[in-house]
Amino acid sequence: MMKQLSLFAENNKGTLQDITGILKNEQINILGSVTNDSAEYGIIRMVVSAPEKAAQALENAGYLCRLTDVTGVEVADEVGNLHNLLLALSESNINVDYVYLSFNRDSGKPILIFHTEDTYEVEACLAAKGFTVV
Repeated sequence: MMKQLSLFAENNKGTLQDITGILKNEQINILGSVTNDSAEYGIIRMVVSAPEKAAQALENAGYLCRLTDVTGVEVADEVGNLHNLLLALSESNINVDYVYLSFNRDSGKPILIFHTEDTYEVEACLAAKGFTVV
């Protein structure tokens, strides 16, 4: 299981640069991220090398942060693999709330990061179906 850092930030010029600067100063690597925005605010979701340390540093800078459990699954970079993974989840009646990508720095393979209601159930389901859970 992976920990995801989610933060609520104003949609202003320089905000993302401020966030990445804080993480840089703390020597925290961003392993994968997705940003969803609206006119005034956005939610930045990311998997980082030190989630608790990142949350603390960003909260100290005034950002509203939350850590949540997410699942990371290594997939081959081949046509249809995302579809096959989603089909396996659907067959087990598991709904995926959102997804984004990272990659395994050791194997070079993509890692699909996704959020569901029950991370433990999802990890057990995917491992039983032969997927590599990170």
